[in-house]
Formats: sequence, C-alpha cells, structure tokens
Amino acid sequence: MDEGTKVPFFIAMINKLKVLEIVKNTLDGTDKYLVSLKITTDNRIFIDLDGDNGINIDDCIEVSRAVEGQLDRDEEDFELQVSSAGADNPLKMPRQYRRHIGRRLEIATMDGRDFDATLLEADDNAITVRTKGTKKAAPETLTLAFGDIKTARVKIEF
Repeated sequence: MDEGTKVPFFIAMINKLKVLEIVKNTLDGTDKYLVSLKITTDNRIFIDLDGDNGINIDDCIEVSRAVEGQLDRDEEDFELQVSSAGADNPLKMPRQYRRHIGRRLEIATMDGRDFDATLLEADDNAITVRTKGTKKAAPETLTLAFGDIKTARVKIEF
C-alpha cells in the first residue's frame, strides 16, 4: 500500500430499526410506550419508556432482557440503558401530556415566553393550559401547538 493511501474505517453499528421493533413488540398490548431511543456510534443504547400509569423497574427490566436476548453480543458488543422518562425530563409526546392533565407545567415556548400553567387538555396536535397569572397579568387560557413548545416539564409540587 502506498504511503498516502487511506484505508476506510467502518464502525459496525447496531441496527436502530431492529431495536425499535424489539421494544415495540415487548410493549405491545400494554399501556407502556417508547419515548426515545438513541444508539451512539460506539453502540451504547439508551431507551426511555413511559406508560399511561407510569413505569416501574420491572418494566425496564423486561425491555432490557428482551433487547439483550435478541441482539448477538458475539456479533456486536453493546451497552444498554433502559429507564423511565423521569419527572425532571421534558415531555416529548402527546401521550405524555394526556397523562398529566390537571397538573402544573413549566413551559418555554419557541418565541421565548416562559410560564407556569395547569394542563387542561391535550390532543395529538396541541395542548390547552390555564396560566397561573402574575401581579401584572391575569390568568389566561392558551392553546399551544406542539411545534410552538420548546420544553414543557411537569412541575414537582410537595
């Protein structure tokens, strides 16, 4: 080989569609669902789950075992992390919003507004909230399309 010749370097990555199919098949028929799936170039797999009635450790273990059982470690080495979409994580899917109707949210919009509001309704396109109001502004009811929401987090209250 000539000194200036480069040899291509290929990384064997785990097939994301295969992992997605395993997770969906495992959760099919339950109230649990996939929130996010990320696979890094060094084969670290991150799976976040949620459920209409929440997620527990047994749900995470079940998905972890299903993925581990259907991927071949002799073919591709990988690291796997299955967790619940925690209370401090932003809401990502309409289904998550529906689960939190009646709760307070901290919302940041794409146009730079930040406010606290109670979630009144949620469908596949938008949410309706009632703002808390301030000394300067009365509470108001707003409908926000998901595309207008930068982040929304459930406000943890004790």
